[in-house]
Amino acid sequence: MAADVSAPTLGARFKRPSVIGLLGLLFVAALVFWLIVNLIKTPSDFGDVFLIGITNGSVYALIALGYTLVYGILELINFAHGDVFMLAGMFTITFSTHFFGLHQGQGWVTVPIVFATLLLAMLACGSINAAIEFVAYRPLRGAPRLAPLITAIGVSFIIQDIGLAWKGPNYVTAPDVFPHSNVFSAGGVDYSWNKLIVVLVTIPVLLALLWLVQETRQGKAMRATAQDKDAAAIMGINVNRTISFTFLIAGALAGAAGTLYSLWATTVRFDQGFQLGLIAFTAAVLGGIGNLPGAVLGAVLIGLIQAFNEGLNWHAPGSDWTQSIVFSILILILVFRPEGLLGEKTPEGG
Repeated sequence: MAADVSAPTLGARFKRPSVIGLLGLLFVAALVFWLIVNLIKTPSDFGDVFLIGITNGSVYALIALGYTLVYGILELINFAHGDVFMLAGMFTITFSTHFFGLHQGQGWVTVPIVFATLLLAMLACGSINAAIEFVAYRPLRGAPRLAPLITAIGVSFIIQDIGLAWKGPNYVTAPDVFPHSNVFSAGGVDYSWNKLIVVLVTIPVLLALLWLVQETRQGKAMRATAQDKDAAAIMGINVNRTISFTFLIAGALAGAAGTLYSLWATTVRFDQGFQLGLIAFTAAVLGGIGNLPGAVLGAVLIGLIQAFNEGLNWHAPGSDWTQSIVFSILILILVFRPEGLLGEKTPEGG
């Protein structure tokens, strides 16, 4: 009697794990073991470092969402996005100190000044980002993908040079106005207001973005344009305006991130956007570029990885290795899971 070829074989149902998969599991197991040992040895330090990682991840999330929005619409990695974030930090310092006279010891007057500075930085960076799209990317929309990619790198260097000419090669210092008193202190774990403020501002911005994309008419136009530009145009959507709006929102997110970062870290330099932008790009790829919740998840994970590496005491590589670790993660994700943690595999071609 002939064998039933339609029935799945035992080998088809139970795939033998690959060597790479086993190595990956071993790596994850070693990482978990390392974290557990650090938690047992110094639980208070572990808690402090964990909260610092959440704060770092909040800033990275705002930047990573800008990469994700633009990629979702144009499938373009806007490498100039990190440098727009750098400009936001410089705008923040200029607006807050030169226009509003912000300095330490102003009490509650600081709140409206910081809020006004945040709005101005978001507006300025959103406008700059939309102008970059109009001047540099729109004329190349029908060109091969390499052309806008090279253009994005060129725009990145141009913005860096603008920052260098404007503020010089040294760090620019912002007034340290965020309060440093503890929000809570439990079991040796302290969390100060200057860190919590970053998270408290980031969360509503992220929720507002999700509402904009999922619930509003403009958000529906953005999603339609991301799926099929030609079909969206046939349905009456102004594709050019939708893409410009997307760059405007992405730039505003970079503006918010730059404001929070500059007032929290209190220093900004002309080349910082390139460095932190690449870290945020790695976060977007890790979570699944083009996926908004994935960008947030990837950013928080990268923030935690950075904090654990730089803050834990037991056999941590140290801050000199942070960028190597982050970009190793980028390479591994691109090789073994290019769709990211929350992304979906899409078939190539039509």
